[in-house]
Amino acid sequence: MSVVTPISSLSRSSSQVGFTRPEILRLMDIYGRMVSAGHWRDYALSFESSKASFAAFRRTAEHPECRIEKQPALRLKQGMWILYGEGGQVLKRSHELGNVLAPIERRLIKLIAD
Repeated sequence: MSVVTPISSLSRSSSQVGFTRPEILRLMDIYGRMVSAGHWRDYALSFESSKASFAAFRRTAEHPECRIEKQPALRLKQGMWILYGEGGQVLKRSHELGNVLAPIERRLIKLIAD
């Protein structure tokens, strides 16, 4: 006979950081608006044990134009939300997602106004 192991008794050796539903909706909202403005064309999601990241691309083969990371280990220190630029430099850190998305929102307003 075979031994059946219930799923609840399996130990999760590596937990994974992810986005909550409201967070992913905010990210997809700004992504959709940047796509409709003709600026972004692709995105990528990455989930690791210490961080989750959302990257937006102008074209698929490029480096991401911006990358938003959620690192829960930094939530009590510098803030768990980090916005990286195209060169990998830190543009903004915050405890809230809305504050990190503010520079992208300003760029979107500028793109629509032109």
